[in-house]
Amino acid sequence: MASSQNTAAASANPQHMLGVLCGLAAGAWLGAAEAPTKLVTAGFSPFAISLCMVAGVFAARWTFPTLMKGTGFVFSDIASKPHLILWGLLAGALWAVANTLTVFAIRDVGLATAFPLWNTNSLVGLLWGWLLFREMRGAGARTIGKVVLGTLAIIAAAIMLGFSTLHDAGASPHAARGLAAAAGASLMWGTMYVPYRKAYLSGMSPLSFVTIFTIGELGTMLALTWCFDGGPNSSALQLLHHREVLFWLFLGGFVWVIGDLFQQYATKYLGISRGIPLSNTNQLWGLAWGALVFGELATADSAHIGLVVGGSLLMILGALAISTAAAGAAEMGSRDAALRRECDRYGLDYGDALSAQHGGTAKQSGERRWWDWAIVAAAVSLFVWLGAAAAVPPLAMQWEWVAVLCALLLATLAAGCWALWTRTRFN
Repeated sequence: MASSQNTAAASANPQHMLGVLCGLAAGAWLGAAEAPTKLVTAGFSPFAISLCMVAGVFAARWTFPTLMKGTGFVFSDIASKPHLILWGLLAGALWAVANTLTVFAIRDVGLATAFPLWNTNSLVGLLWGWLLFREMRGAGARTIGKVVLGTLAIIAAAIMLGFSTLHDAGASPHAARGLAAAAGASLMWGTMYVPYRKAYLSGMSPLSFVTIFTIGELGTMLALTWCFDGGPNSSALQLLHHREVLFWLFLGGFVWVIGDLFQQYATKYLGISRGIPLSNTNQLWGLAWGALVFGELATADSAHIGLVVGGSLLMILGALAISTAAAGAAEMGSRDAALRRECDRYGLDYGDALSAQHGGTAKQSGERRWWDWAIVAAAVSLFVWLGAAAAVPPLAMQWEWVAVLCALLLATLAAGCWALWTRTRFN
């Protein structure tokens, strides 16, 4: 037994390319999540908008795990690792606070300025991964250089892409507050990946973890809205009477969940230091939706176009550098030392936890019960009900580009799901 464990520890990461695929798919879907919310008219508080998006996230987060594995698998997995319940709730709370801060940041300084700043969460996550989970320990200088320089390239590219959409709109009277909100979101999101990593080192399935996660984020958003947005007089209650608006917020949350699930798998198979920078290529996709569908760069001059081209190429090079920075035997051995520490701390079986790092699990999908189908039917019915009343605001949109980008999204979804199913059965 000890011999087989030592052999596993000495081998390179066999799921590196699967993690890379999930990270890139996460970027595509997380970037697309901003598009539906652009159709929402102004006049509602950041708390109300964030709460409604989280409600859509809540519905989607329960739907996908139920479809893929069934609630029997999810609750059995959670029951075998009860210490992760608190960590999952904490991760959800951090996400909810960060998401609300981003709405404030967008309102005060605009998306183009705020987006690059909160995307520095990859540096925060890289620091936590190195400090707490021994990530990058034992890696050669070449591998470390690829990861660090690739991460910095993606952040620099995000700044370039952000400035490409800036125009002479005048300074915001609340610029300092908006920048502080964006920086706070970066810190919260970067720290949120600590519970992620603890969960996956312990062998928990991402589908189980997000179920706990969503309870934490919805509970936190309800508390924030009640305390800071007027309680029973919150503008979130006004949104309940605007189904045509609610649909787009729910759709944004739904799309975001697909991206986040891919991000969860990327974090599991690559770690924080590689998975998060890859998923942060979402700004490239967000820019594509803004420029191609909504015509945000229609009046841009040559300098702004140069920033778009240069930033896009730099982000691609950064993602390519990280994608080729596969962990070697020494680094994998360092990861397994962190894994053994988690097992000793919480009384987990080391063999099971090690198997889970490669996509294996002792638990298989259980038989679907009637309530599983009821959960899926309720979520679908909710979206159909909201969609029936949805109205597209009178914005100029290029529908042919909507079709192209949606086709690319579906292609990444199909490729990611096929790879996860054939190699890990979504474990």
